[in-house]
Amino acid sequence: MRFMFVGDSMTIGRAGDYTWRYRMWQHLDAAFGGPFQIVGPRCELYDTAADAPSSHEYADPAFPEQARRHLAGWGEGWQHMAPLIGPAVAAAEADVLLVSLGLIDLGFYTAADETAANARRFIAAARRARPGIRMVLLPVIPNVRAESDAPFAAQVALFNELLAKAVADLSTPASPVLLAARPASYEIHHDTYDGTHPNASGEHRLAGEFAAVLHQAWGIGGPYRPAL
Repeated sequence: MRFMFVGDSMTIGRAGDYTWRYRMWQHLDAAFGGPFQIVGPRCELYDTAADAPSSHEYADPAFPEQARRHLAGWGEGWQHMAPLIGPAVAAAEADVLLVSLGLIDLGFYTAADETAANARRFIAAARRARPGIRMVLLPVIPNVRAESDAPFAAQVALFNELLAKAVADLSTPASPVLLAARPASYEIHHDTYDGTHPNASGEHRLAGEFAAVLHQAWGIGGPYRPAL
């Protein structure tokens, strides 16, 4: 089974990070119970000094090179990934997409309705490339900006409603789309290093939410147990 991580800065991570992708790979490695692959066209972290996705300095240098693969980008959202996902899925023959997108769209590019339309474009493009593909989508977790910017907070809430509707409308038995829950205990002042990007505890909580959906809905893996 081939998994692809798709996301923005919370998913690509920066130089020196573990990333929630790493935590998810650890979980699958321990709980999947058979062969699997992490696939995608990219493998780098974002280098803040170079302002480019050019770093390979993961916090754990033993993180296998092939398991570092992804389709994530600092500053990239649904509108950026919608035209990329079809070719990426086709080339990698991905079976399951684990997607965390939307915050950067709402913060800098598009309002909730257009962001939701781009999410629908993304789902359609992935299916054209792989008709039986499965997807798990994470709703947007409000960041520190939402605490002081009420219109932005309202857009996040509206988008999450529209994303849930898109999942209900578009999920099919042949190509199911599931909506993960925001981790119940995720707290931006504890689980991020800057009010947006996950620290170690946040990485575990994000990976744990994806792991829970995979296990409960499709019997993939098992309950999430953070590696020490």
